[in-house]
Amino acid sequence: MRFSSGQSVLKRSRTTSWRARLALVFLVVVAVAVVVVTNRLLTDRFTETTRNRAELRLVLYSGNLLSELRQNAIVPQLLARDPALISALNTGDYTQSTQRLISFVDEIGAASLTLLDRDGRTVASTDRISLGQSHRQAPYYVDALRSKDTIFQVLRDETGRFRFYYSRRVDSQNQVVGVILVEVDLGKYERAWAGISDAVLVTDSAGKIILATEPRWRGLSEAEALQREPVDSAIERAIQATADWTALPADAYVQGEAVMRVEGRVAFRGWRIASFTTYASVREKVNGFLALEIMGFAILLALAFWMLNRKTALRMALFQRESAELRALNARLQREIAERERVQENLAVAEQTLAQSSKLAALGEMSAAVSHELNQPLAAMKTYLAGARLLLTRNRPDEALSSFQRIDDLLERMGAITKQLKSYARHSGDTFEPVNLGDSLSSALAMMEPQLRQRHVNITRTLPKEPVLIMGDRVRVEQVMINLLRNAMDATEGAETPEIDILLAAGETAVLTVRDNGHGIEHFDNLFEPFYTTKQPGDGVGLGLAISSGIVNDLGGRLTARNAPGGGAVFELQLPILTEETRAAE
Repeated sequence: MRFSSGQSVLKRSRTTSWRARLALVFLVVVAVAVVVVTNRLLTDRFTETTRNRAELRLVLYSGNLLSELRQNAIVPQLLARDPALISALNTGDYTQSTQRLISFVDEIGAASLTLLDRDGRTVASTDRISLGQSHRQAPYYVDALRSKDTIFQVLRDETGRFRFYYSRRVDSQNQVVGVILVEVDLGKYERAWAGISDAVLVTDSAGKIILATEPRWRGLSEAEALQREPVDSAIERAIQATADWTALPADAYVQGEAVMRVEGRVAFRGWRIASFTTYASVREKVNGFLALEIMGFAILLALAFWMLNRKTALRMALFQRESAELRALNARLQREIAERERVQENLAVAEQTLAQSSKLAALGEMSAAVSHELNQPLAAMKTYLAGARLLLTRNRPDEALSSFQRIDDLLERMGAITKQLKSYARHSGDTFEPVNLGDSLSSALAMMEPQLRQRHVNITRTLPKEPVLIMGDRVRVEQVMINLLRNAMDATEGAETPEIDILLAAGETAVLTVRDNGHGIEHFDNLFEPFYTTKQPGDGVGLGLAISSGIVNDLGGRLTARNAPGGGAVFELQLPILTEETRAAE
């Protein structure tokens, strides 16, 4: 009865818990909805405010530009009537002309004043370095000679900066005696704009940017300027578009950042001015309000969790009552687990026996291949013996000896085939001991030395200073290394300069890497299966890699293969390393 009442109380508690969870979910949904709506409304409001401020700034900027242009537009007309300058052009005496222009430039506020004679040569200038320079081909000189009015020209210098000139011809007694040139300093506004966070540009009637806070924009159209961004700006733009959820759809992107574009008109020769304002101020204001809202909802959630924790105490009491019953069940389960562990041990022994049986079954499958491999040498031996008998009867013993040498080679071939079969069928050793991989590698190379010397294979070894120790059977480890070296040597048979690189490294595991410069591996699926080989018939039965893979698996490691980027195959042998702690435990 007590257990039944506990269950009923637990059911009522669970019902209350579900209702509380629904209430929490509803509160979270309301909080998200309020934050989203507030974000949208505040973003629209602050964005509109920021846009209005940007428009006011553009009106101020365009007014300053127009004022500067109009102020300098009247200067050529006044200087063209200056008696001192006209007299200097008529007499050719310019000793006081430069000083007179310098006295005017501070009052006018122009960048420079220049007086040209009728040949286009600079005879007086506020920039003394330009004295004597010829402007005969300059547009402001040529157009001024053709017109009676003041001419305005925009030219680009060697640095990429645009320069603005007013020019007017100087007449004396109805004859042209020179040209007065006034350079307008609009660069000071460009430098002033560089100190603000907005990007500003001014385009002429053809849409070409002549003033800009970004120097690399000059001479381009607005579309071309905005496209000249770094390659990674597109990625940054995509990340920002997903992360910045408070921003409205951007008008444009400047240096990978979303901006709003505001355009204005300069009442001068069809010029237009545009600014690009970031959403940083909008985001800061909106995020400030959102932070207050989120904090309020967080306080409500904290109170709700506190109420739920009070109800958790009742459930904990019920859980303690049930835990006593669970302990009794746990004792019974432990007894069952012990029985299952004994069954699994028996199963492991059966699996090991089954694995050995599978190897023996594989030996049966390769009987046809082995029969073919052995029949060919036997047939050849029979032929050589018949030939040797015939040669001996004809008293030709030297040639008979060559036949016997071929028979000896065939016997070695048959012995190699049977040796591979016995290695594959041999049961795994049960007793392991510490093995130094560096010593095993040296032993394997010593056994392979005659073949390597005959083939002139270049061996490169890279070994660590400290010994690399593993737990295993040294004979079988050397067998794996010999198989990998023989495989690499066969792969480099067609190479002009056969090379084999051997790297032994120790980290979390012991890694032996064997790389050759051969033709590489074409098929990886059947590479470690028995009797799979890419060699010509009579050169191998395909047991070397299968035997090596089985040995490595028995040692708790793995054998992998891949193609090197520069060509050739790479075989990597990984084995559990024997650390100092493991050696102490052993």
